[in-house]
Amino acid sequence: MEQNLESYYAAVDLGSNSFHMIVANFVDGRLQIVDRIKEMVRLASGLNDNQELSEESMLRALNCLQRFGQRIHDIPQVNIRAVGTNTLRQARNGRSFLSNAHAALGHPIEIIAGREEARLIYLGVAHTLYDDTNKRLVIDIGGGSTELIIGRGFDVYCAESLYMGCVNMAQRFFHDGKIKAKRMSKAILFARQEMELIEASYKNIAWGYALGSSGTIISIRDVVQAQGWCQTGITAAALNRLKNELLAIDDSSSIKLAGLSERRKPVFVGGVAVLCGIFEALNLTSINVSEGALREGLLHDSIGRSHNEDARDKAITDVVQRYGVDLEQAKRVKATARVFFQQVRIGWGLDKKEYLDLLQWGALTHEIGLSIAHTQYHRHGAYLIAHADLIGFSRQEQINIATLVRSHRRKFPLEEFELITRTIKIPVLRLAILLRLAVVIHRSRSYNMLPKIHVQGNDNKINLTFPAGWLDSHPLTLADLETEKDYLQAADIELTFQNVLPNALDHNSTPG
Repeated sequence: MEQNLESYYAAVDLGSNSFHMIVANFVDGRLQIVDRIKEMVRLASGLNDNQELSEESMLRALNCLQRFGQRIHDIPQVNIRAVGTNTLRQARNGRSFLSNAHAALGHPIEIIAGREEARLIYLGVAHTLYDDTNKRLVIDIGGGSTELIIGRGFDVYCAESLYMGCVNMAQRFFHDGKIKAKRMSKAILFARQEMELIEASYKNIAWGYALGSSGTIISIRDVVQAQGWCQTGITAAALNRLKNELLAIDDSSSIKLAGLSERRKPVFVGGVAVLCGIFEALNLTSINVSEGALREGLLHDSIGRSHNEDARDKAITDVVQRYGVDLEQAKRVKATARVFFQQVRIGWGLDKKEYLDLLQWGALTHEIGLSIAHTQYHRHGAYLIAHADLIGFSRQEQINIATLVRSHRRKFPLEEFELITRTIKIPVLRLAILLRLAVVIHRSRSYNMLPKIHVQGNDNKINLTFPAGWLDSHPLTLADLETEKDYLQAADIELTFQNVLPNALDHNSTPG
């Protein structure tokens, strides 16, 4: 690979059926794909009845990620995104796997929610086949879930993720490889039942045409066109003919259809059943096919983040508006937390943009729980953040923000930090302390400017220094800091604060 790698980006998609990696160079505002790697890991087939991944499936996945890691080793870490989807959302032993996967890939792996997966899929399709005139329906059948999105241009109108994919449908209805008419009917009926939740609302949003993306739909297209059953995309007639052909073959291992790879045979019938159910539910006559999908969307999302077009900022703004947050107070807390952060970022090992982003998102949302009740509002707010569909965020990121919201007042909840990924547990804990102190300083909700406050952090200690006499003239703040000192002491954090002599400090104001 070339020596100048600052413009290189990589996206890794840990799908339920296949793992994909794409490497691209972003130059002159254009994305040039330089490498694609795909391995059929079939992670979903390793889930047992207790929703735990088998050792065999995890080993296959880790070996694949090691190979991926070698390819992206020299790309800047900030330009790499790796995400896990449906199977890793379900796996009860996912946390231990993710730790090993991080080591194998050399990069942390985010678990994204179904609607976030749908958003990224649409983003990949939109960048591949842009259309700002027509609304279109995008269908993506993965190994463990199916995403359906309606959008125009880069705007998404609705996005859903349904629990049906080529792997879990094949396991549920065609586990022994036998393709029987009764089983096919049951599989299609199951898909129709899954679609029932969204069928009416999707039909009410008129779209001009439908597009399919990813491996299952691309394979179906390749097969029906190789047989000459249709010339472009996938028609309802061609799909029905394919279904009947599979029923005549009777066994997945005996499928010999031009356009179908050997590796896809075991799960192909499951994907066909899902697509048949979608065609029936939405009265589709045909769909076209896009080569863009989740990994392309992930690349463009990463580039947006590095060029100040971060979807997460909009998500936080939407949440603040939705729950009627006192925006002026939130901004005051955010500004002070940022000032504190800049002073301790070196001493406390917080010298990463992602940590500042996390702190500022926590500051803006720390009072959203007030929309439910004042009592225990920090707990209500944490629940809302942890369980909301926040565009752009991974599950881990939402847990991190929720932990900041949960721990911004009252007793310092050390047990909550056990949910934080080990590698960033200490940084998140220190961010929580900075947020708590900013909240304490602004407890009076005053519009008055604050004085210059000097902050120093070292190990488990943090010290605040105020201008001479300021604490004495603000006895409530002094009392609040004394209370906060006791809270943090219980968490083995030493908080100290004092006044200094006049003229010992620069008295420029801190944003209030």
